[in-house]
Amino acid sequence: MDKDKKPEWFDRENPDQFTSVVRRGVEVAHDQASFVKNNRFKKKAKQDINIDEWAAGILAGNRTIMARAITLIESNAEQHFRKAQDLLQKLLPYSGKSIRIGITGVPGAGKSTFIEAFGTYLCDLGFKVAVLAVDPSSSLSGGSILGDKTRMEQLSRNPQAFIRPSPSAGKLGGVHRKTRETMILCEAAGFDVILVETVGVGQSEVIVRDMVDFFMLLVLTGAGDELQGMKKGIMELADAIIVNKADGPNKQLANKTKAEYNRILHFLQPATKGWTTKASTCSALENEGMEDIWKLIRQFEETTKETGVFEERRRSQTKEWIYSMIIDQLQISFFYDQNIKALLPKIENEVIAGSRTVTSAVEELFSVYAGRSNNEPL
Repeated sequence: MDKDKKPEWFDRENPDQFTSVVRRGVEVAHDQASFVKNNRFKKKAKQDINIDEWAAGILAGNRTIMARAITLIESNAEQHFRKAQDLLQKLLPYSGKSIRIGITGVPGAGKSTFIEAFGTYLCDLGFKVAVLAVDPSSSLSGGSILGDKTRMEQLSRNPQAFIRPSPSAGKLGGVHRKTRETMILCEAAGFDVILVETVGVGQSEVIVRDMVDFFMLLVLTGAGDELQGMKKGIMELADAIIVNKADGPNKQLANKTKAEYNRILHFLQPATKGWTTKASTCSALENEGMEDIWKLIRQFEETTKETGVFEERRRSQTKEWIYSMIIDQLQISFFYDQNIKALLPKIENEVIAGSRTVTSAVEELFSVYAGRSNNEPL
């Protein structure tokens, strides 16, 4: 066989457009024993979690250990929960030094593009940036897409940035605990700015507002009808409203939208005591307006720290965290109780059939859960 023999389908009329060749294989002597089949798959033994080593690795900024630690925190397994709490206890003294920023907005407002542009800007300034993207879990399958990292390709390659999409995990232990504890871990690892992104406008925005220092709402141009449909409540949660996509022919309309929001914000109660919520414009596509937004956040931090509102909010958020955790633990304890598991299907069928009221059904369930007889009041 020739050294560079062309295959049968070679197009002789266009030789420059065909580079494939067929070559003879190389004959090598081998030991027959090496070809003995071994079809049994041996699973790699899991290494025990060494809390001290993990804590030291996170404090040193080891990203591999950091990612594994976040997975440990997100796990609902009982054996993982205790180890995660031990790890967090060691890291707690090193947390609390970052500025926590929540970002939300209507679908299509360009949240991921904005976070990539804003995060890259902060990294260029020398800051370490952690992005925690909260993805809603499906109520049917329980799964999440977790695609935010793929949409922030440039930022994900930046050595100063860390991106972690996390599922909300539904009702049993969702955003309340896991995102807050991940924030503690990121702060211990030395990240200066933590960006928490939520999807859409809904209940998760209220939860995130209670765990960040500064909360911004991303909106689109064309206020008019949009303002009529925008919930007043979500606007009252924001410390800043950012009109994104202010570029090209859309720039003039963006400035008009900014002016309309500023007029409306004048009549709303501010989200933070002593701070006036403002509207600004930016273009995440052209990286315009990032400097102004960062100056606004810095001004907010300086003002609230001078008045004591900054620390007061964090203390209040910690208190709310305690109560939300109590509710979560009670919910988990209730639904995992063996007596409740056995009784709940029967009670459900009776209520659905219309043979008893919902209130009496709940009273019986809680009586069984608390170990009381049916005659004792709750």
